[in-house]
Amino acid sequence: MSVFALLPAADFAALAAFLLLWVGYTVAADRLTVGGHSLLSATARHRRTWMRNLCDREARVADSALLGNLMRSVSFFASASILILGGLVALLGAGERAYDVFRELPLVAVSGRGGFETKVVLLAGVFVYAFFQITWSLRQFNYCCVLLGAAPTPDADAAAKDTFAEHAARLNALAAHSFNRGLRGYYFALAMMTWFLHAGVMVAATVVVVAVLYRREFRSRTLKALNAAIPRP
Repeated sequence: MSVFALLPAADFAALAAFLLLWVGYTVAADRLTVGGHSLLSATARHRRTWMRNLCDREARVADSALLGNLMRSVSFFASASILILGGLVALLGAGERAYDVFRELPLVAVSGRGGFETKVVLLAGVFVYAFFQITWSLRQFNYCCVLLGAAPTPDADAAAKDTFAEHAARLNALAAHSFNRGLRGYYFALAMMTWFLHAGVMVAATVVVVAVLYRREFRSRTLKALNAAIPRP
């Protein structure tokens, strides 16, 4: 049986709206980031300063600790993604018993066992996407560790330090960008979870997620503080 026969038209419309909002927000956010109007672009300027200052320090223990802290945060979400995926696979493995429990829950929209399992699979797909983005971020932060070990010494030429800082900061920012996309997947997965209640609730929840993300990434007081710390050229 095809997936088209498992979900009603309202669910397909809600799924299309969900994907449109997610992809549309991602494209718009990337363009605003390139224009220098987001948390990622603000922190990128600080990363550049960090890497340049690093070159003038004899002892780089603090820099190693900072990078390690970033990697621990990413590792936590990578581990969480695996646990969530394991839970969703176990839910699918429970089969009819899981669906019977689901039907007894209040306020849920029942669209048949096939529709229930399809929603679980699609939700797992969102977490798979998040896992790939987060683990790629972790690998990029590992490459940053390599660059940290290869950083120019304090007595090196200023041009060499500037070149290193530019590219090291770029790699660090790329790792943050991947992590941001993976974390964004968690937000949209939370919105998708409301799909089990009703298709319209998922669309409304997705709109709320987009509004929250936009507010935090482009209009927050955190962004203003980061921009004020290092004036933009």
